[in-house]
Amino acid sequence: MTAKEASQSRQKTALITGSGRNIGKAIALALAAEGIDIILNGSTDQAALENVAHQIRGMGRNATIAMADIGDRSALDAMISQIKNDIGDVDILINNAAIRPKANFLDMAEADWDQVMNVDYQAAVLLSRAFLPDMIKHQWGRVVNFSGMNSQRGYAGASAVAVAKHAVWGLTKALATEFAGDGITVNIIAPGIFPPEDMSAAMAANFTAQAKANPTGTLGQHDDIAGMVSYLVSDKGRYVNGQMLQINGGAVNQF
Repeated sequence: MTAKEASQSRQKTALITGSGRNIGKAIALALAAEGIDIILNGSTDQAALENVAHQIRGMGRNATIAMADIGDRSALDAMISQIKNDIGDVDILINNAAIRPKANFLDMAEADWDQVMNVDYQAAVLLSRAFLPDMIKHQWGRVVNFSGMNSQRGYAGASAVAVAKHAVWGLTKALATEFAGDGITVNIIAPGIFPPEDMSAAMAANFTAQAKANPTGTLGQHDDIAGMVSYLVSDKGRYVNGQMLQINGGAVNQF
């Protein structure tokens, strides 16, 4: 085995932002099932992260919790330092965390606009800058970003989210080209409508109506996303690079 092959076959570690519940949680559990050690991140609900970590450890994998509001630059920098000092290299970066406040374009406060940019876009930039050197060193790495139908359809009341997610799409394409020669792939997933784990009766009724409007007559399950991420970060997905993968049942079929 060459030095490069030995480096690439080493135990992999994935950082997943927003991984206490829903899509992020499903991704964390799916990657752990593939033998990957997991760094979980959330901003407020440590109990949820502890629950996911417990499940991961039950699979025989390492799970570390890195609490931080990734929209706060000082908190994000501290989290990055914690990971580098306590854990080491990150091989797989999943930029999943996002906020989606509803506000009319002319009414939205500048500070609120900036917070969406910081969480939904700038964090992906900063985390990529922090951990791409690890991937370059090992000549292997995976970055998976997230877009969504807010950016694809341009819903009223979601202009900040649309702008941020379009920016992440541009970042994805640029990084995919720049780092492909280092054995690194960078892709982006655009989910459709995925009901949360916990929802009220009113929310459930709304999701039922949205399911009827989908070409499949159903809504997605979190494992639908997790399965795609598992493929992208595996060696089977090595030739998928710079792509937007839409997982929405056909609700949006072009971009």
